Amino acid sequence: MTETPNPNIIDADTLTGEMRPIRRAVLALGSNLGERMASLQGAVNAIADTPDVWVTGVSPVYETEPVESPAEAKTYLNAVVLIDTTLAATRLMDRALAIEDAFERERTDVRNAPRTLDVDLIVVGDRRNDDDFLRLPHPRAAERAFVLQPWHDLEPEAEFPDLGPIAELLEKADRSGISRRDDLTLEIQ
Repeated sequence: MTETPNPNIIDADTLTGEMRPIRRAVLALGSNLGERMASLQGAVNAIADTPDVWVTGVSPVYETEPVESPAEAKTYLNAVVLIDTTLAATRLMDRALAIEDAFERERTDVRNAPRTLDVDLIVVGDRRNDDDFLRLPHPRAAERAFVLQPWHDLEPEAEFPDLGPIAELLEKADRSGISRRDDLTLEIQ
């Protein structure tokens, strides 16, 4: 993250008057089943349509080899979305799961099984969480080039909480099997 959310910057709910800080969040998108690009664009649109969420950036699209997936898994399309939000991290996670469900994401017991859409919360401001529902920052994102590279494209000076600059993490990550797809572009509504 390039900056810590300013606790003096707030958004007031127009109905209740409740004051909430605006936090920067990083979401990673991935798809390797069905109409991959349509799923990613649909996710960007759904994120942008979420109340109390403002999309501030969408990365280039990358095609990547599956990581720790079943042998039959096909290549992924991946991207990162930067947002500002006043939503609590748990509400943002609820929204991410609802978006996945809207794109018919099937959850199985198979680790890293192919999926129509994956929406992962990587960081939400300076929030920390470690339970089965939500882990923040995302526990494996700092090792994954398919998250770090598109995030670096958007925010080269960003820092991963507790681990340092994403540029340094990207240098250590395995970047084999990841290629930028300049022929594919995600649009912000």
